[in-house]
Amino acid sequence: MSSPTAVEAMLERERALFIQRNPTSGKLAQQASRHWLGGVPMMWMSEWGTPHQLFIDKAEGITLTDADGNTYKDFCLGDTGAMFGHSPAPVAEALARLGARGLTTMLPSPDAAVVGELLSDRFGVPAWQVTATATDANRAVLRWCRALTGRNKILVFNGCYHGAVDDAFVRLDDKGRAIPDPGLVGEVRDLTATTKVVEFNDVAALEAALASGDVACVLAEPVLTNVGMVLPDAGFHTVLRELTRQTATLLVIDETHCMSSGPGGYTRAHGLEPDIIVLGKPIAGGIPAAVYGFSEALAARAAAYMKTQAAGHTGIGTTLSGSAIQIGMMRVMLETYFTESNFDRLNALAERLEQGIAAAIARRGIDWHVVRVGARVEFMCCPDRPRNGSEAARVIHRPIDLAVHHFMLNRGILITPFHNMLLIAPSTTADDVDRLVETLDRCMGELTL
Repeated sequence: MSSPTAVEAMLERERALFIQRNPTSGKLAQQASRHWLGGVPMMWMSEWGTPHQLFIDKAEGITLTDADGNTYKDFCLGDTGAMFGHSPAPVAEALARLGARGLTTMLPSPDAAVVGELLSDRFGVPAWQVTATATDANRAVLRWCRALTGRNKILVFNGCYHGAVDDAFVRLDDKGRAIPDPGLVGEVRDLTATTKVVEFNDVAALEAALASGDVACVLAEPVLTNVGMVLPDAGFHTVLRELTRQTATLLVIDETHCMSSGPGGYTRAHGLEPDIIVLGKPIAGGIPAAVYGFSEALAARAAAYMKTQAAGHTGIGTTLSGSAIQIGMMRVMLETYFTESNFDRLNALAERLEQGIAAAIARRGIDWHVVRVGARVEFMCCPDRPRNGSEAARVIHRPIDLAVHHFMLNRGILITPFHNMLLIAPSTTADDVDRLVETLDRCMGELTL
């Protein structure tokens, strides 16, 4: 078992080492702070907890090179945005080819027909739309659900992640009461008036929340992914689907973090039957893009609904959505990477990583555990697997996680800053996996001295 003293000593030492290793990044951080809010182009870039931001000069495959010339094996992969690696050859070649043909015209490109077929084939629903981000996709989906059901409420699970969708920023406090997330900036509405929140895996709470028949949709990740990885109990998704159908509630599965499960995401891998599916981040290889797809029955309802509407702006969609560059990049990704053979290799390496970490934990006798969802692996610095968002929130974002992140970073291993998530990419090798396990094993050894 690690002691608070060992954690504090590691964190102090590793922070000093980080500063020593990264003088150029330190200077760039000072320069950037003069003109960027928080010193970074996007606020989440400051979430790494390092003494100053690390500036990356080049990313290729899973190798990052920082401004000081240090290299890292990247298991964060842009928090899934670069799930298939940084600028692999098919992506780089497609960008050059597509960029020379025009990026956006507000008219469909010939690739659109092919991509629609590929999305339907891979993910099992027939009718699709493109947005710039998964956040935009979720916003559009909530509008559609409310319009098609005539209901104004939605339901989310405590600890969920659905991008920056305001409606999802509702959580349970320590007394089990629904409250607006206190971290949400500038929200003037009481979000609890239209958003219900229950714990993941809590069938009784879910049933009670849906019983009144006023919920337009359940917006759900198939696995909670932003408070560590919280897996569904056996049968939970079956009950979720049954209860939503019984109460005429639409079921939306947000796959943005779970596309690591296979070429059809978690939904196809586990036989889920959502009314709507949302896909984001890696779908266009790092180009801002996302899609949402309707089941055949819901697509028919949407078409019928639109016939009742007067001509005018729906408030759904943006000028750059569905652009030629987005569609062209999706075609490359779907044809090249969303394949059974690719995921067979990714899953095999992820299993090697999972087993290696589990063996290190057992060897060191440390109270941690590891979970895996396809090519996505996560270790948590606690003995028992959380079953819901509240349990998970109590055991992440602690000094021990920060100390581990710094230790790994200073030895050339990059993991997700928000929690201990690791992704396998096509360019990841067995040696890369073994190096991560060995480095983490050393870290655990120092924490248990």
